[in-house]
Amino acid sequence: MNLFELVEQLFEQYGYLVLLIGLPLDFIALPIPPGNSTLTYTGFLTYKGIVEMVPAFGSAFIGAAIGLTITYILGYKLGMPLIERYGKWLFIKPSLVEKTQVYYNKYGNKLLIICFFIPGVRQFIGCFIGMIRVPYRTVWIYGYTGVAAWVISFFSIGYIFGEQWQYILNVVEHYLKVIFICLACSFLILLVWNRVKREKAKKLSNATRNE
Repeated sequence: MNLFELVEQLFEQYGYLVLLIGLPLDFIALPIPPGNSTLTYTGFLTYKGIVEMVPAFGSAFIGAAIGLTITYILGYKLGMPLIERYGKWLFIKPSLVEKTQVYYNKYGNKLLIICFFIPGVRQFIGCFIGMIRVPYRTVWIYGYTGVAAWVISFFSIGYIFGEQWQYILNVVEHYLKVIFICLACSFLILLVWNRVKREKAKKLSNATRNE
């Protein structure tokens, strides 16, 4: 029995609890099965008439929203205390988190919607935005919008493309990884560029003061 046959069997036994429980597990870094595949296969099961669209989509959205909310609360309550205590072992200082918060406040809300599409990032975005104290109203607007967009997109792949869903999913995930690499490189370049600008400004200020 492969993974997707197991998911189908679980649907037969437990119904939409598969989504209500499975998707929150994806958000806490236990993607068994992976969220993208689960949503796409659920869309495929809807295409086959095995599950109904509205309950399936509603359960998927609620499950994913629960996962985001849980990780956000964990990050909000435990994030900074853990960084202050154990961050040095991971080379993460509280000052780095504070700087990251500044960048997020400037660029992050719209990126929050995109993050749900990227495996690996999705599992940690809730903890991250909780740790840097992103207001819950912002999470409600952008975070749950991102959740809805993610659920609709991958659910639709299975529902629209039917038997071809695995091929389409592989193509989509490949390009999402490329996009993630480009975003990560852009972020690193931005960090380096801002650091260089600060160093130049500091040297210029010191030179002016010495004259």
